[in-house]
Amino acid sequence: MAIEVRLLDAPFNPGLFVGPFTQAHPGLGGVCTFVGEVRSGGGVEALELSHYAPLTLSGMERLAEAASARFGLMGILILHRVGVMLPGEPIVCVSAAATHRRAAFDAVDYAMDHLKSRSWFWKREKRGGEWHWIEPRGEDHADLARWD
Repeated sequence: MAIEVRLLDAPFNPGLFVGPFTQAHPGLGGVCTFVGEVRSGGGVEALELSHYAPLTLSGMERLAEAASARFGLMGILILHRVGVMLPGEPIVCVSAAATHRRAAFDAVDYAMDHLKSRSWFWKREKRGGEWHWIEPRGEDHADLARWD
């Protein structure tokens, strides 16, 4: 089982990571990848994610290990941006390789639900020239509760 977790402080191209990740797992039955981007429209000018690196990276590694064990993955890749991002830029990329597609789908969903609701990031959005803190929504917590 291969686990790759990275915090990135500059824009990234998810395909440059997902391609090699997929090729590193011969015999897989499926790969599922989710890429989350800064929303365009709605007045969003920028998104900023702050974090405390020692907690963030170790927490993301524990999340990857939990997803791998729970869904019997061949591998999982979690990339997450920090810093200021503009609309259309990738924030997160989660990719799971498994012998069966359902495990890959579920692992990505599981990881994203945890990253949205129980993560190690402080998020704020810039709208109308002003920064506003963002908290997880009720729907985010409900999504996370499915896995308990």
